[in-house]
Amino acid sequence: MNRDMGQNYTEHDPPEYEEPPDQEMTERNPRRGIYLLPNMITTAGLFAGFYAIVAAMGMRFEAAATAIFVAMVADGIDGRVARLTRTQSEFGVQYDSLSDMVCFGLAPALVMYEWSLHSMVSIGWAKLGWLSAFIYTAGAALRLARFNAQIATAEKRYFKGLPSPSAAAVLAGLVWVGADLGIDGHEVVYLAFVLTILMGTLMVSNVRYYSFKEIDFKNRVPFVALLLVVVAYVFASLDPPKVLFAGFLIYAFSGPVLTLIRVRRRRSERNRET
Repeated sequence: MNRDMGQNYTEHDPPEYEEPPDQEMTERNPRRGIYLLPNMITTAGLFAGFYAIVAAMGMRFEAAATAIFVAMVADGIDGRVARLTRTQSEFGVQYDSLSDMVCFGLAPALVMYEWSLHSMVSIGWAKLGWLSAFIYTAGAALRLARFNAQIATAEKRYFKGLPSPSAAAVLAGLVWVGADLGIDGHEVVYLAFVLTILMGTLMVSNVRYYSFKEIDFKNRVPFVALLLVVVAYVFASLDPPKVLFAGFLIYAFSGPVLTLIRVRRRRSERNRET
């Protein structure tokens, strides 16, 4: 049976004449498709997140942690490439969000569970291990859903809640440091447990984090700025696991610290007024 012009015809009763498509209808319903370049980058990030899970199942934790950081790089590039090439689309937005859930929600939780949290069985708290990983995963899902729902009204200068890539970097950084130093996950199970729950909680909190979106990469900058970038690259290359873990851990705690400072300032201002 052939399907033509919205009607069904059998092969013994073909349509006698097929009218050409109306030009006006073609303009109203343009050919649908997706932009290849930004979605290729998003797919590369998704592949890295999936590989992190597979590597953790094979006990290759250093490769798993590195893959999560590779996914972070891809996540930071795809949106900028889409804007520079004017290839933004609603499909790309939704695809990127689903990729983020895999790369920064599922992958870090499963990698952390395979590396450390599963060892809570030995201390009689078996359920707390996978429940803490689930808390992190649920936090990442809620964080992404809230971000998508409030993207039109959100303040550009600050994020509400810890961004999921930064939370993933803290967990992946801990795993990478442990693998680099030869530390087994069961030796730091309490630290892993606390950090996993804390990162999941910070993602759904109302704590504000600086977004760095005000930094302009298009206009000219002083020569000193380029020198600082070179110094940052050199510093990071000295010991990538420790530098990345420390940097993202500081960023994760910067939100609550700055929030407390703002609250104290407001209280002091109110006391002065009264």
